[in-house]
Amino acid sequence: MAMQCQNSPSERNCVMPKKPLILNAFVEMSSGHQSPGLWKHPDDTSANFNDIDHWVNLAKLLEDAKFHGVFIADVLGGYDVYKGPKNLDPAIKSGAQWPVNEPLAVISAMAAVTKNLGFGVTVATTYEQPYHLARRLSTVDHLTKGRVGWNIVTGYLDSAARNLVNSEQPEHDERYAIAEEYIRVMYKLFESSWRDDAVVLDRARGMYTDPALVREINHKGKYYTVPGPHICQPSPQRTPLLLQAGTSKAGKIFAARHAEAIFVGGHSPSTTVKNIREVRQLAKDFGRKPEDVKFLAMMCPIIGKTEEEAHAKYSEYLSYADRDGALALFGGWTGIDLDKYDEDQELRHVESNAIRSAVEAWSKAAPGIPKWTKATVAKHLSLGGLGAAIVGTPYQVADEFERWVDEADVDGFNIAYAIMPGTFVDVIELLIPELKTRGLFWDDYAVQGGTYRENFYQTEGQKGPLPEHVASAYRWRAGMSSENAVIPDEERAQKEPVQTNRKRAVDLHESSSRPKRVKA
Repeated sequence: MAMQCQNSPSERNCVMPKKPLILNAFVEMSSGHQSPGLWKHPDDTSANFNDIDHWVNLAKLLEDAKFHGVFIADVLGGYDVYKGPKNLDPAIKSGAQWPVNEPLAVISAMAAVTKNLGFGVTVATTYEQPYHLARRLSTVDHLTKGRVGWNIVTGYLDSAARNLVNSEQPEHDERYAIAEEYIRVMYKLFESSWRDDAVVLDRARGMYTDPALVREINHKGKYYTVPGPHICQPSPQRTPLLLQAGTSKAGKIFAARHAEAIFVGGHSPSTTVKNIREVRQLAKDFGRKPEDVKFLAMMCPIIGKTEEEAHAKYSEYLSYADRDGALALFGGWTGIDLDKYDEDQELRHVESNAIRSAVEAWSKAAPGIPKWTKATVAKHLSLGGLGAAIVGTPYQVADEFERWVDEADVDGFNIAYAIMPGTFVDVIELLIPELKTRGLFWDDYAVQGGTYRENFYQTEGQKGPLPEHVASAYRWRAGMSSENAVIPDEERAQKEPVQTNRKRAVDLHESSSRPKRVKA
């Protein structure tokens, strides 16, 4: 960001403009989500996740507070590693992301009572046919007037794979190879199959859609054969806002190519900054602007009007936490069964590199803990899971948010809850006013009635992916002949992300009709 100087160009009188934060509510169609056992708290309503009113009320609460979106996590299997193998009992008993419902089904109801709130939904590429998913996402993008985001995951639970493909899940890097081909198929269906103006609704000629402006995509790859065309007409965004999380080498490459928002976990900025820098550089290598890739850190704020009140809340919430539920989640996230270790064993000294590295990262964020045992890990994960739990006054929590922005270069936060909806109410009533005072949060949506992407980038008219994004290479735009609107070749598309269609998109973006940036 460029410096803003007052009266003098000297460095003393220059200040960096504040980065307006993106705030999403982080939830799942289950009880507790990142805080297992907290469904037992008398003020928690997360066990009402089967009730549509629960979600409708949450959507209205978040929109009134001007949250950018609600991000709905998902898993397709149970956490069965702890006290395993294949033992679901700890997760079932504690309600640790079990049971969990399908997230896409509830979005239309939430959209019906809002007009600006975005909806990010998690769907795994490994277990879903792209032709079918493209239809489902386009349908909901239509029904929400363009407010859908797709959180692209490859899956990480063997329990899901055993039910869906009758075997263990594919190896990690192969899952990303599948995802890479998968998303190219999705771009073809979303962007290349129909021209922008294919639907003419010409009553005089009896023509709903011009057949000349719809074409097959004829995709034939290693994993998928999809002739097309897409069964849905172009939705407001065409391609939903693309969300992703992944810190492996393959995950970072995928995110740098495709993701518009990347979710990062970690209990301190120091554990995330390296990955953020690396992905921004990779994005630049792929022809994208590094600042167009937005990073959202998971955060579970425990807020009180005073320090004493905040710490009293924290202690109270911990009293409802479920140790086995936390360790079941840890087992699913890492593949490690901590039940194999003694109660008093120092986990920084065990033979597992994965455990040692995880615990070392946590110890940097919480240096006051002298010994890391199973109980310590369970307590550390009980509120907020893999994200940081911040306890303090609105001023102190806002300070910590700013520290994450300054030290890790994040663009916003996924707010995980300790109790539902109490955590979000505290953020709305106590934290957001402090953020606004600091110039860190907007007063209203940038584009009223806009798409998720328009409000995400605060750019009116930017309904589809940005011109530099790889998806723009696939767009069949109004006025382009089928011959000129080339569907990118797969091998070349992966090696050379900037294609002819995208150059046209950049040229259009830089013309007088480019989307209008809206000031927060």
